Amino acid sequence: MPVYEYRGLNSSGKTLKGILDAESDVAAREKLRSSGIFPVEVKETLSKARDVPTGPGSLLRIVRGVKSGEVSAMTRQLSTLLGAGVPLVRSLESIIAQMSNPQFKRVVAQIKESVNQGNSLAFSLSQHPRIFSNVYVNMVQSGEASGSLDVVLDRLAEHGEHQQALRGRFRAALAYPIFMFFVGAVVLFVLITFIVPNITRIFSEMRQALPLPTVVLIKVGDFLSSYWWVIALCIVVAILAFRNIKRRPRVQHFWDKLRLSLPLLGPLNQRITLARFGRTLGSLLQSGVPLVTGLQIVGKIVDNSLIEEVIDRSVGDIQEGQSLAGSLSQSPWFSSIAVQMISVGEQSGELEAMLHKIADTQEREVESRIMALTSMLEPVMILVMAVVVAFIVFSILLPILEMSQIIR
Repeated sequence: MPVYEYRGLNSSGKTLKGILDAESDVAAREKLRSSGIFPVEVKETLSKARDVPTGPGSLLRIVRGVKSGEVSAMTRQLSTLLGAGVPLVRSLESIIAQMSNPQFKRVVAQIKESVNQGNSLAFSLSQHPRIFSNVYVNMVQSGEASGSLDVVLDRLAEHGEHQQALRGRFRAALAYPIFMFFVGAVVLFVLITFIVPNITRIFSEMRQALPLPTVVLIKVGDFLSSYWWVIALCIVVAILAFRNIKRRPRVQHFWDKLRLSLPLLGPLNQRITLARFGRTLGSLLQSGVPLVTGLQIVGKIVDNSLIEEVIDRSVGDIQEGQSLAGSLSQSPWFSSIAVQMISVGEQSGELEAMLHKIADTQEREVESRIMALTSMLEPVMILVMAVVVAFIVFSILLPILEMSQIIR
């Protein structure tokens, strides 16, 4: 059934806006009149999130104005209402009435209408893959099959909130260094491009041999002031070209291997990937998704082709009777401690809990490493800026000192 946006007037003349479902435009207007609203404008809306392929990324995505926090909040509300015994359609109606994001409101209204027509919640969610990932849909499907949808939704909400909090800590740790970098870069650019040339122009007009540092500073300033737009254009073209080339399998494979092999960032990326692997697979298994199916889903969201190959190989090994720990132990990207913990979890029958412990451990290590890197980065940035400023000052003062010696 179509979903319509409306604008109308109530009995007191107040303007009201909202959405509703109806079989046609005429039916929508009749529905409004029966509820005491005089329709001024009624138009059908379409989901903008439909028919878009799902790519690798987080459990709850930030796309087209629908934030992951809003999806987590909706999931938490739906879990609470279902746990209190409210039927699914009525729960969705209550959530729609409280939503402030019009786009997300339309999406949830279409999900409600799909459920009202007899479709499952998992199928209805799967029609919006840019908002609800395969992990989300499969966990909901498992919850519907086991009759514990409210419990699964509660776990999904916890998962989304946990991921959001982790991203927030990362951003907070990196905010100051990134801010300092951009401020320093802008200050140096303005200094070299606009201020220094006005000072060094005096030396050029004297037609006297200038020291090498002063000549270099003048040349750099002239180049930046004349061709700064070329540099900016080259940077943009390079970024776009890299993004296009990166889609090729060989380039993607090389880039993913480089990300895992860099001296400082490589171990950090390994831990981030392992934390995502453990947290997502643990949540899937805890919701009743089979191990092989869970691995196939996780392989698509780890965002690294090398790790995806390892997981795909593990699926085949498990189907042949091998353990998950035994298969992962053959990969250099899974640490021995993580493999041992998975082995203990398989032997004790508590694989889900052990995967969550692995994720907790890796996330703590990632956070501590990021804090250590940022604490190292700040003095390095200050030192670099000090060296550049000292070079500029030295290049300006050196010819002045030479002229003073000549005058004497």
